[in-house]
Amino acid sequence: MIWQDDWADAFAMELRQLQARITAALEALDGARRFLVDDWQREAGGGGRTCVLSEGALFEQAGVNFSDVHGGILPTSASARHPDLGGAPFRAMGVSLVIHPRSPRIPTSHANVRLIMAHGKAGSRWWFGGGFDLTPYVPCLEDAISWHRKAKAACEILGPQAYDSYKAWCDEYFTIRHRGETRGIGGIFFDDLDQPDFATCKTFTLGVGQAYLDAYVPIVERHRDEPHTEQERLFQLYRRGRYVEFNLLYDRGTRFGLESGGRTESILMSLPPLARWGYQWQPEPGSPQETLLRDFLRPRDWLGEAGANTHE
Repeated sequence: MIWQDDWADAFAMELRQLQARITAALEALDGARRFLVDDWQREAGGGGRTCVLSEGALFEQAGVNFSDVHGGILPTSASARHPDLGGAPFRAMGVSLVIHPRSPRIPTSHANVRLIMAHGKAGSRWWFGGGFDLTPYVPCLEDAISWHRKAKAACEILGPQAYDSYKAWCDEYFTIRHRGETRGIGGIFFDDLDQPDFATCKTFTLGVGQAYLDAYVPIVERHRDEPHTEQERLFQLYRRGRYVEFNLLYDRGTRFGLESGGRTESILMSLPPLARWGYQWQPEPGSPQETLLRDFLRPRDWLGEAGANTHE
């Protein structure tokens, strides 16, 4: 066998369970809508389940996707760091999600956990990847601290340096390079994880998926009943435009899905239902929007600067 099918099959089942927990929690939060469940098959091999909640009370659009695909040629977006695997047979699976709330008081959130297995000339290889990040539209230090506190706790299984490394990687990865700004306040991002062993890497990766849910639900509950202004809504749509720019130009998951012949509807579910652009738009001096752009959309030591206790 070119990969450990029993390992992969077990992980795929755990990913399905993670998807079910996340969709159930989001439905409970929204209270008005349920997820449309769309099971699909990929002609080139594999398939998945796409769950989308649209026009809810809290969530304008929420997409939670599970996929488990395989094929004869590993896409270049996944093999750039593994040149020996270019064009190799592969199997890739994961859960990816993007939540676009209706209210600008609730941040947009993204999470992804995945496993890739491939067989090259030097033998079989596997590696995990994923992470989660937060894109606020209103500056809130409490949200930033609680978000990063959960991220740090999720990394403890890999040792004391993992959070610092994966936070820095997240800040770098989610930079909109042509704008010179970050997409949001970050979180953690990791890829090519194959140490110390499969069991530890799997446990960590699934823990990241659960930590996302544990971090995001309290933030939604904190802000769900806050009123917002039309100015805040317009700013949210403007920042969603930046979200679109990043996902279409830089996101490796989007590129992998399209390069592997994936299902376009599921790949592009990360895009918001509404967005806007403004020519040379600038925030009003002294406004919360100026504060967000100046003080939040850049790499920061959220836990250290706040003197936060990072252990709960």
